Amino acid sequence: MNNLLITAISNAVLLSEPALEHFLIVGALLFSLGVLAVLSRRNVIMVLMGVELILNSANLNIIAFSRFTNLSVEGHMIGLFVIIIAAAEAAVALAIVLNMYNRHKTVNLDEINSLKG
Repeated sequence: MNNLLITAISNAVLLSEPALEHFLIVGALLFSLGVLAVLSRRNVIMVLMGVELILNSANLNIIAFSRFTNLSVEGHMIGLFVIIIAAAEAAVALAIVLNMYNRHKTVNLDEINSLKG
């Protein structure tokens, strides 16, 4: 009987819904990885991926807060807006990277140190 109770409690814990803290921890980890990628990488594509990680971590936190508060519709709309802005930012940034590659034949930030063509 005791083993059955322990099994039921452990299954209830495993099947329980994640709390706000879990989402915030994942968001903080994503944000930290994004900042690390932006600060440590010299390749423009990797820096852009770091920026996208930062935006996605902010989006995760916005959606999590809207889920656990009364701002369900407003938070989801802000999350959708952040996704749209991130997509537009990625498109413009990749166009700039392609132009930079056509001019300098590299996407390494250390080798591109001047704004002159």
